[in-house]
Amino acid sequence: MTSQRALPSGKRFNSQLQIFLADSLTIFWGDWLDLRVRILPVAASGLISPLIYILAFGLGLGSSIKPGSGISGNYDNYLEFILPGMVALSSMTVSFAGTTFSICGDRLFTKTFEELLLTPINPLALYIGKMLAGVVRGLMTSGSVILVALLISGNWNFVNPLFLLLVVLNCAVFAGLGVIVGLSVRSLESVGLYNNFIIIPMSFLGATFFDPGTLPAALKVVVYLLPLTYASIGLRAAAHLPLSQFPWYSIPILLVVAIALSFWGGYKFAHQQD
Repeated sequence: MTSQRALPSGKRFNSQLQIFLADSLTIFWGDWLDLRVRILPVAASGLISPLIYILAFGLGLGSSIKPGSGISGNYDNYLEFILPGMVALSSMTVSFAGTTFSICGDRLFTKTFEELLLTPINPLALYIGKMLAGVVRGLMTSGSVILVALLISGNWNFVNPLFLLLVVLNCAVFAGLGVIVGLSVRSLESVGLYNNFIIIPMSFLGATFFDPGTLPAALKVVVYLLPLTYASIGLRAAAHLPLSQFPWYSIPILLVVAIALSFWGGYKFAHQQD
């Protein structure tokens, strides 16, 4: 303790930051050891719904939706319009569900979660580690959808840095929400309630299938309260629109939501009693 106090404040902060990062990566590594042997199942788990939506809406219903009528004239067809939304949808679904069920399994079935809570690690580092594992889950599946989008459209903007940054931020938001829900629920039935009342409505109202600019004012308020909306419109712009038309506000909004969830998650870990 004496040597710690003797360190200059800058070096002490750097030392604490290194410990915090090391603890976060340690928690993440524990989940990664489980994930790395299930890469293909995890990557494929969230691919079915986007593929169904692409076939049903993009290739089926989408043939009756023309550019300039329902969607902007910036797109050649409806399929091109919804592909970025499918990336947002898949990253949200798997980041949330994978993280929630992972924590619920440890808390409610294997009963190993108490050991994690007893470790001398900052609660925020516990949250960051679990959230990072959820981000990786989401990136595995959204990477599969991006590959499908590349094969269908041939548009290499699906892998540009701005597009990938938004995917990571979207994964961070919903993995963080998954951590909080996983810490809060008392049964798997409760997880179903959160999924039915939050994730499924957001899947359809988060601007994945429509342009929110065409909605009445009252509905716009609801749609723009959803973080998925900012991911969808940002990904769509990054994939198809010039940089001058990119909605730059989507990045700080998703970042602020992710940071707010991290403080909430750190508080939940600090007060968790299992």
